[in-house]
Amino acid sequence: MAKPGKTGLSRIVDAAGYSAKGLKAAWLHEAAFRQELMLVIAGVPLAWWLANNKFEFLWLILPLFLVLTAELANSAIEAVVDRISDEHHELSGRAKDIGSALVFVCMMFTLIVWAVVLLG
Repeated sequence: MAKPGKTGLSRIVDAAGYSAKGLKAAWLHEAAFRQELMLVIAGVPLAWWLANNKFEFLWLILPLFLVLTAELANSAIEAVVDRISDEHHELSGRAKDIGSALVFVCMMFTLIVWAVVLLG
């Protein structure tokens, strides 16, 4: 069964608006997102300068954007958990810890990729 709502171009326009609201909320409320976005803003030109070809450039920027993606997912998890209750619960803590681990794994992947590309 299809979800009711807009279709076609109007759905895409609305979705872009929701995405912009999400990015704005992450910027306003999440210090980690702001820090990681600054890393991407600095990292993309650095990757362009360091890369020997377009594939190295892509390998260097891909994990940077994965960190941002993971941070957005982590922030969404935290917002939902905090919305449900502010009292401590084992499952709430586990959800937040797993979201944090998602960001950490992406950061480790970023370090590995940059080391392999630049040192290999």
